Amino acid sequence: MKSHLEHILHEFSNESIHIIDGETYKGNYAPLDLSKTNTALNDFDITDANAFEAYINDILKQSNASIAYGGYNETRDIYSRSSHFYTENKLDERNIHLGLDLWCDVNTPVLAALDGTVHSFKNNTNFGDYGPTIILEHQINEVTFYALYGHLSLVSLEYIAVGDTLRKGDVVGYLGNASVNGDYAPHLHYQLINDMEGSFGDFRGVTSLNDQAQDLENCPDPNLLLKIV
Repeated sequence: MKSHLEHILHEFSNESIHIIDGETYKGNYAPLDLSKTNTALNDFDITDANAFEAYINDILKQSNASIAYGGYNETRDIYSRSSHFYTENKLDERNIHLGLDLWCDVNTPVLAALDGTVHSFKNNTNFGDYGPTIILEHQINEVTFYALYGHLSLVSLEYIAVGDTLRKGDVVGYLGNASVNGDYAPHLHYQLINDMEGSFGDFRGVTSLNDQAQDLENCPDPNLLLKIV
């Protein structure tokens, strides 16, 4: 059963909203499967950011695309390398992804999907975490929700303040590299959030089996809004 926010996002517009600067064509997006069932990931060290980036670039080349996408409600093994996510209790281990990942070049500008304001920002420096993160506050039909932009560059946090106004299409920030983005290949983690639960500049982007149902309800599929795939 869809939540109220999911219905609003689904009905908001039939138009695609592109949040990667310069990309307005659906054909430029190639699916990327990072689930624990994808045996192709066994052929290289997914914990090596350079090897990971080479794998993504090969998929983009084969698909004649410029952005790899995917990850919502996807169970991944990559988080087990970090104590920030891993626990021996499999029901509490956080390895189910709550956002949409968009993989493309470092320093690529990322854009506001809608008019909004800066709710909060922070450099989340745990290993495997978001690194520089910006959260925007939006409203549709008087319903407030939030959009998290994770894995940005440090410069993205230099010239913003809480309460800053952004218009749809304004630059929110720029993609960071592995040295600042939690040790990943460059990408945007884009996550929609209904209830911030008091968080500021951060919100869990990966959940556990125990919390999966309630977290998916609180964090609906971003493609309901973006409609890019």
